[in-house]
Amino acid sequence: MVLTARVALLALLGVPLVAVSPWPAATFAVLLAALAVLVAIDVVLAAAPSALDYARSGPESARLGQPAELRLVIRNDGARRFRGLVRDAWAPSARAEPRQHRVDLPAGGFAVVETRLRPIRRGEQHAAAVTARSLGPLGLAGRQASRPLPGELRVLPPFLSRKHLPSRLARLRQIDGAIPVLIRGQGTEFDSLREYVVGDDVRSIDWRATARRADVVVRTWRPERDRRVVLVLDTGRTSAGRVGVDPTALDNGADAAGPFLARSSLVGPAGADAAGPFLARSSLVGPAVGWPRLDWSMDAALLMAALAARAGDHVDFLAYDREPRAGVFGAGRTELLARLVDAMAPLEPALIESDAAGMVSEVSRRTRGRALVVILTELNASALEEGLLPVLPQLSARHQVIIAAVADPRVDTLAAGRADAAQVYDAAAAERSRNERRGIASRLRGMGVEVVDAEPEELAPALADTYLAMKASGRL
Repeated sequence: MVLTARVALLALLGVPLVAVSPWPAATFAVLLAALAVLVAIDVVLAAAPSALDYARSGPESARLGQPAELRLVIRNDGARRFRGLVRDAWAPSARAEPRQHRVDLPAGGFAVVETRLRPIRRGEQHAAAVTARSLGPLGLAGRQASRPLPGELRVLPPFLSRKHLPSRLARLRQIDGAIPVLIRGQGTEFDSLREYVVGDDVRSIDWRATARRADVVVRTWRPERDRRVVLVLDTGRTSAGRVGVDPTALDNGADAAGPFLARSSLVGPAGADAAGPFLARSSLVGPAVGWPRLDWSMDAALLMAALAARAGDHVDFLAYDREPRAGVFGAGRTELLARLVDAMAPLEPALIESDAAGMVSEVSRRTRGRALVVILTELNASALEEGLLPVLPQLSARHQVIIAAVADPRVDTLAAGRADAAQVYDAAAAERSRNERRGIASRLRGMGVEVVDAEPEELAPALADTYLAMKASGRL
């Protein structure tokens, strides 16, 4: 049984009668009994909420930041008219609107209500239950019942860096039309012979052809069109740190934890950066908080995959921490992006140290021949020194390697603070973090590894530009 605000209003209206009555106790008892009788009559006359039947329909997936309209068909199989409220409850991060639907159904009738989801998190969103509150004709009381109704919405990565794709494709076409075929580099294919000119690599001299002619002859090369690109996503603890600003942030939404509860704001955990030497002092409140590094890395991987596929390269994908979490191998050009976003959707950072040796072993096991391996991880000095650096030489000796990392823009902000003693200490910690980051990047470049270190919104285009530069120089 549930009571409405009308019961409280009627009780307040009886207070003056009790106050002026010469027999207040007896008057109170009579009024209370009358109110109880009215409430009981209303409950008895209310339709049974268990007589309602439900069916759900709507899209199975949606991109993060885009609304999804879900329909709920309600049929009244009872003998009485149903008047009341129905709530299709989802997890708080699904941001279901409206919170409840007012329904008036005759016996045997049906109605269709729509619930709009505005999810603020990737992954699988599940419906909690459908709750129906049936009110009596007086509107004083009624009955309420909840029924589990399976519902699932897969929230896919938004691929916000898609806006950079047309400009990079234009540059790719320029490279394809203007790239010098008379170059030599790793992973190139023989094209033709020509006379030697000053500046040519002496290793490209064709001595047999030179012996047959009166001049020195060199081989010319063209870049391969079907290179293999392996995108490796580190899902370990360093991928959990939140950076930047959430570009899909919406206003605070409803809490779907229980039926017909008051609206509450969503307050996140303390904003600790998993990769830095210090903790952020502010708390993360609501969906305006930045994305985890994992999500920014996914966005960069999607742009890289789309560009490489259009360039004619074969793209594979692996998500790994201590074991493979997801993978896409052997996908065709037309199905690549769809399979990637589907594989990325349920991924979450694992709060464990990544097994770099296992990651390299998995890449080597799945990749035959030379490839471009792009590792999207964090430039955390301690994590890399104990994990990736010892095993990186065996990977870079066989493949070309790019390490892409998301830089935290808050570090630069803290490094500029000088207003008081606390800001000076923060600035010192931030400067130390930046120096360690530069140092580890320098060591990686010394090992022949390309390093892309950019702020969240710039990582995807910076990685794409590095790939295009390698294409233009004949290294791919």
